[in-house]
Amino acid sequence: MTLSALMAGCAGDKMPVVELPEIDESNPLLAEWDTPHATPPFDLIKIEHYEPAIETAIAVSRAEIDAIVNNPAKPTFKNTIVAMERQGALLNRILGLFYNLNEADTSEEMEAIALRIQPKLTALSNDVALNPELFARVKAVYEGSRRGLSDVDEKLLEDSYKSFSRSGAALADDKKEEYRKYTSELSEATLIFGQNALAATNAFSINITNPAQVAELPDFVKDGLAAEAKARGQKGWTVTLKAPSYGPFMMYSSQRDIKEKLYRAYNSRALGGEHDNSQIIRNITSLRMKIANLLGYKTHADYTLEERMAESAQNVNSFLEELRASTIEYAHKDYATISDYAHSKGLKDKLMPWDWAYYTEKYKSEKYAINDEQVKPYLKLDNVIKGVFLLAEKLYGLKFVLNEQIQVYHPEVKAYEVYDNNDLLAVLYLDFFPRESKRSGAWMTEFRGTKVIDGKETRPLVSLVMNFTKPTESAPSLLTFDEFTTFLHEFGHALHGMLAKGEYESLNGTNVYRDFVELPSQILENWATEKEYLDMWAVHYQTGEAIPAELVEKIVAAKNYLAAYSNVRQLSFGMSDMAWHTMTEPYAGEIEPFEMKAMAPVQVTPVVEGTAMAPAFTHIFSGGYAAGYYGYKWAEVLAADAFSLFKEKGIFDPATAKAFRHLLEQGGQRHPMDIYVEFRGHKPETQALVEAMGLK
Repeated sequence: MTLSALMAGCAGDKMPVVELPEIDESNPLLAEWDTPHATPPFDLIKIEHYEPAIETAIAVSRAEIDAIVNNPAKPTFKNTIVAMERQGALLNRILGLFYNLNEADTSEEMEAIALRIQPKLTALSNDVALNPELFARVKAVYEGSRRGLSDVDEKLLEDSYKSFSRSGAALADDKKEEYRKYTSELSEATLIFGQNALAATNAFSINITNPAQVAELPDFVKDGLAAEAKARGQKGWTVTLKAPSYGPFMMYSSQRDIKEKLYRAYNSRALGGEHDNSQIIRNITSLRMKIANLLGYKTHADYTLEERMAESAQNVNSFLEELRASTIEYAHKDYATISDYAHSKGLKDKLMPWDWAYYTEKYKSEKYAINDEQVKPYLKLDNVIKGVFLLAEKLYGLKFVLNEQIQVYHPEVKAYEVYDNNDLLAVLYLDFFPRESKRSGAWMTEFRGTKVIDGKETRPLVSLVMNFTKPTESAPSLLTFDEFTTFLHEFGHALHGMLAKGEYESLNGTNVYRDFVELPSQILENWATEKEYLDMWAVHYQTGEAIPAELVEKIVAAKNYLAAYSNVRQLSFGMSDMAWHTMTEPYAGEIEPFEMKAMAPVQVTPVVEGTAMAPAFTHIFSGGYAAGYYGYKWAEVLAADAFSLFKEKGIFDPATAKAFRHLLEQGGQRHPMDIYVEFRGHKPETQALVEAMGLK
């Protein structure tokens, strides 16, 4: 793609003419990408290329904005709104790489660059949002005739106007300066928060040298811990706070003293110490509140939820309370059941959170005669990849072809071409294993989105990043059932991006309301327990034997195991989020008691002093889920209701799949409730989720 192609639409009839600054095309980030499908040439891109490329791209964006503002022609939808939609293409291309790699394969140099460029990017954003001449043009189009505009055009116009008004464009000059100050400080604080959380996660480990302390662990756990120790130049076995290490050890080890240390370390990451996020949290929540106040809102939640399906903090709190009231009794019963079981197995003390995974796994193994060790041999990663791709083929007719000619950013990453009726639909990057340079968790992102300019369609480059169980010297990567469902979850997001269809990138794919974006991911998790689906691909990695029918039946039977407990645990995260973002005064107190109070209505297990999740709660303090974490539960309701139609018609029913594909294709081109009701025929109700959990 040439630079002129990136700038397409910024020249020509009735469009502003851009005078570009000098471009150094020896920098691969600024040059044409002569690669398969114009994918990033990762082999050519070096860390030293990012900063000068970003500075050049910022200058290009400023030139594009100046051209729009100084256009002598009357403001029109094309020369103002569409021009605004298309400006920044070069900068977006570069940042799409930089920020995604800063999450998936970072380094000290990248983190330093991120800190240096953040103020410049915030300044650019503010200069655009607070430009009175630019806002005047947008407002003129917004208030003018809309003759000839399509419904999608009107949605883009509405969103463009709202974006300005919600970013301070209508503020008085002195208030604009406050807005600049607060947003600049906030962007830096959220970046530092994420860096601290990653550093705190990487900083703690426990090295075990006594064979007796790991003797009971399954081979896959021991092999993983041994590999970690070897990589660190240590003897024995090393447990870290990364999910594939921490989770299995907590689940299979009876060493309560070690597990207590691990639990306390995991749940006090960045709470005090070298990477303390406590003051950062106070700063972030205070700045968000101040920005909301400047824009005329009482709280950050009020500001955020205006552009969500839930619409208001009152509606969110009512929603959370409705789910709490429906399930809290069952959650306490879940805890009592496991507590009684643990004591029957010899536990002398109170059942503590660090005991939970161990005894819940043992109870599950006894009651349902199933555990991860039985299932993992049928979830070899290579087979799971085939199974996940098969699901997309059965539902939507998609084909996936590995292309080793497409450059990747790390040797472990693989790139696939995705075809729909022999037409290229997308490129999909898969990155599965944990490493020091990757943050914890799992996520979907894009290096490039979908758009159409002058009749030419650009298809998306989608990336899935996970932290799954690594292969060892004696076994391939065998996933736990939770890891398998996580893969399906993130693949649902990927489908949302890959199936996008529309002219405007800002309205396509996952560019939807936060409390709608999890529907495509959460609905896909349902296939994980469908026998008809598992029978198609799940085979033993050594014998090739198909997954036994009785094992699938056990998986299905155990589907809702501890569903109420899991539900209120998620509610606790949403309640904490809402507490932080409905404050009307800056908070100067300690993090731990604030969180304890917020989560008290759904506290089931004993409270552990000296712990708090907030300092490592990246979703809300460095991600995009502030005042939006409830959206996971909201989307669970949507997903439960939506999947019930597949259950009624058939999990691969062509008509239902076609209708859901249409939902995915539309992205944010319409209000999500309208899109959902068109698919399902009615608005969702919380009872659908309660029933899906087996609670009536």
